[in-house]
Amino acid sequence: MPIPWPPTSIPNEFGIATLSLGSWRHHKLQPRLEEAAKAGYKWIDLFDECWAAYLEEHHLPGDQLWEPTEDNLRVARKLGDLVKSLGMRIACTQPLRKIEGIKDPVERRASLDLVAKRFPFMRAFDTDLVFMCANIRTDDGVTSDLKTVACDLAELGDIARAFAEADGGPMLRIGYEGLSWATRNTWASTWEVVRMANRENVGLIVDAFNVLAVEFADPYNPAGHGRLYSTPEESVDVLCASLAGLVASVPGDRIFFFQVGDAERMDPKIFRPPTDPEVPALLPWSRGHRLFPYEPQRGGYMPVDLVAAAVVATGYQGPMSLEVFNSSLNRPDAGVPSAHARRGFTGLRKLADAVPQVPAFWEMWQQGTRRFAGADLTKAATRLYQHSGHPSGTRVTQEGFIRNIAWSDLEAVWALSTLSTGANIYRNIRSIYKIWSHTPLRRSPTDRQAITCIQRSSAGLEQSTGARKQVASIAQT
Repeated sequence: MPIPWPPTSIPNEFGIATLSLGSWRHHKLQPRLEEAAKAGYKWIDLFDECWAAYLEEHHLPGDQLWEPTEDNLRVARKLGDLVKSLGMRIACTQPLRKIEGIKDPVERRASLDLVAKRFPFMRAFDTDLVFMCANIRTDDGVTSDLKTVACDLAELGDIARAFAEADGGPMLRIGYEGLSWATRNTWASTWEVVRMANRENVGLIVDAFNVLAVEFADPYNPAGHGRLYSTPEESVDVLCASLAGLVASVPGDRIFFFQVGDAERMDPKIFRPPTDPEVPALLPWSRGHRLFPYEPQRGGYMPVDLVAAAVVATGYQGPMSLEVFNSSLNRPDAGVPSAHARRGFTGLRKLADAVPQVPAFWEMWQQGTRRFAGADLTKAATRLYQHSGHPSGTRVTQEGFIRNIAWSDLEAVWALSTLSTGANIYRNIRSIYKIWSHTPLRRSPTDRQAITCIQRSSAGLEQSTGARKQVASIAQT
C-alpha cells in the first residue's frame, strides 16, 4: 500500500556508483571514495570494473576478480574496511549480465555458478546485495519465457539463501533490473519475473534513467524535444500512468535498490542512432550523456522527480543512489571525482526536497479511473469538462486545464477535489497544472488567479454553503 502523502521526511540516504565518480582508467578507487565521503554520501554502488582495477593496484589479476583466493578475499575485506572507515557502506556489487534464460543446461549452470562465486566477496565487502541486468541476448540460445526466467531467479535466490544459512550470516539478496535496451526493459516486465520467482530475497531494482528512457524519452526524435510524444502533457500522462501502476502493485520492501539519473536532450541533427546493428540504439545515449538530477544548464530534461516520488510512495526506504555515465567522467584531470561527487550530491538534495512537493498522481489515477473510467488524467479531466455540458471530443491540454475545470459546475469541481489529494481545491488544481506543465512555472496560475478561477466557477459553487466556506478558507491561505 502507498504511504501517506506527502511524507513528512524522506528516509532515503544518498549513494553513488563508483563509475559516477570518475573512470577507473584514470582515477584510482580510494581517492574517488574519499571524495564521495567528503561530499556526504552514505552508500557506495561498487562496479565490477572498479573492483578489478583495485585488485590490480594490489598486484592481483583483475580478470580473476571473483576467484575466491585468499589474496582476493583479503583485498576485498580491505576495501570494505576502507569504505566503512570513511563513514560509508557498500550497498551492492554489480552488474551481473547475460545470466537468465539460457537454454543449454551446461551453460545455464555455469552462468548461475558465476553469481554464486560473488557470495564470499559480498561477505568480505560487508554487503548483502548483488544485482543483475535483464538479459540483452537475442540469439537462439536464450529464451525470454516468463516461467523459465522466473525459475532461474528463484534458483539464484535459493542458492543465496543456502549460502547464508551455511555461514550463519545475513541473508543475501538478488536484485533484478530492466535495461532500456534489454528484452525486459520496463519496471513492469521485470517485476512480473520477480513476482513469479516468489522468493523473499529476490527483488526489483528501479533505475530512473532506464524507466524514463523507455517510457518518456526519445533522444533521436527529429523534432528535437527528446520525448516519445509530441506534447509534454501526453508524455507525462503516459509516464504517470505507468508509475501509478508501480505504486499500486509493488510493495516498497520488494524494491531492493533505487538508482537515479537524468540525461541530456540531444540535437537530432548531430546525434544519430548507431549504424552497427549489434549496438543498441539507446546505448550511446546511456553511456555518454547521462546527467545528475536537476542539471538543466547541461541539458537535463527528464522528470526524474516523478519516478523518485513513485518509488518513495511505495514505502521504499533504501538508498537513493546515483548512476550516471558521461564522457566527462573519462577526463584524466584530478578534479573529476570531486567535481562529480559535489554535483551529484547537490542534485540528490534538490531531488529529495522536490519529492514531497510532487502531487500524489498515483491516487489521482486510481480515483480518476474508478470515478470516470479514464485511463489517465487527461481523460479524467476531459470527462469533467464534458460533464459540465461542453462539447464532446474536446482535448484538454495543460494550458486549457485550469480554464476548463474552473468553469465547470459544482459537481465537477468537487469531483476534482476528490480526484486530488490536497487540503483544498485551489492546491489540487495548481498541483495538477504544475505536474502537467512540469518545468515552465511561469505559465502556471498565480495564487490569486487560481482563487479567482474557483470563485468564478458555476453558480452552483457560489450557492453552496460548504463551497463558500471552502473558497473563504482558500482566500485566507
